[in-house]
Amino acid sequence: MTPRPLTVAISSRALFDLRDSNAVYEAEGLEAYRRFQIDNEDQPLDPGEGFYFVKKLLNINKLKKEKRVEIILLSRNSADTGLRIFNSIEHHGLDVTKAAFCGGDSPYRYVRPFGCDLFLSTHGADVRQALEQGVAAANLLLGSSGRERSGTDELRLAFDGDAVLFSDEAEQIYQAQGLEAFSAAEAAEAGKPLPGGPFKSFLQALHDLQQEFDQGCPIRTALVTAREAPAHERVIRTLRAWNIRLDESLFLGGMTKAEFLKAFAADVFFDDQTQHCEAAAPHIPAGHVPSGVTNPS
Repeated sequence: MTPRPLTVAISSRALFDLRDSNAVYEAEGLEAYRRFQIDNEDQPLDPGEGFYFVKKLLNINKLKKEKRVEIILLSRNSADTGLRIFNSIEHHGLDVTKAAFCGGDSPYRYVRPFGCDLFLSTHGADVRQALEQGVAAANLLLGSSGRERSGTDELRLAFDGDAVLFSDEAEQIYQAQGLEAFSAAEAAEAGKPLPGGPFKSFLQALHDLQQEFDQGCPIRTALVTAREAPAHERVIRTLRAWNIRLDESLFLGGMTKAEFLKAFAADVFFDDQTQHCEAAAPHIPAGHVPSGVTNPS
């Protein structure tokens, strides 16, 4: 029996560059936006922050010769204004056939019915609501639209640890008591696996997909964390307990992440701290995960 496909939902503003369209909406209102989209519906939209992530994911279907990845479009547009988006999908050759156009309402409520493993948006409230439903979700920051990270079809994803792959229980200690208490607590708990964070299930689904390739796997993953020794051991033992392998693990001891993410050539980087995402966004697509103690609701 073929496993179900890895399913990713993405908003229209995350998939395509809609800054010009959004400027019309903000300056002139909904009706002007509607007319603008209809007047330009045969003009393809340029790639947005999540475009190459989606393109590289869909390439896996070509390599496997079966549908192992499915992309769902979730949009606040109406079907009327959304026609330009579907025309752009066809123009760029993206195999996206399922969509929900919600006419101004939040589309987050459809992430569960579509069975999504991940939701990417540029609307923070939608992302928070998806996370509350137990779905991995991130707010893609604007900053590097249309720039492909590498000349290959390999998909490269980078993840922060605490409050993203793992729970924020260690981060809570760090925020309340400082680095020394954090390091001591992690050393004492080194043999106890960390609870999973909001992206654990997505990482597991990615790992399972990677295992379908005997060689030449088109997905490469990296942990990029501010942790250092001795706090590294618990992370390693946690991933071992989950039976999940990451291709690279960078323990930076508080160093700035942006240069390492550029060197890794990440197609998307997921982090719970806004400052890390903002530093990375001019270079690579960065997804803010508003979870944990650093993101009070």
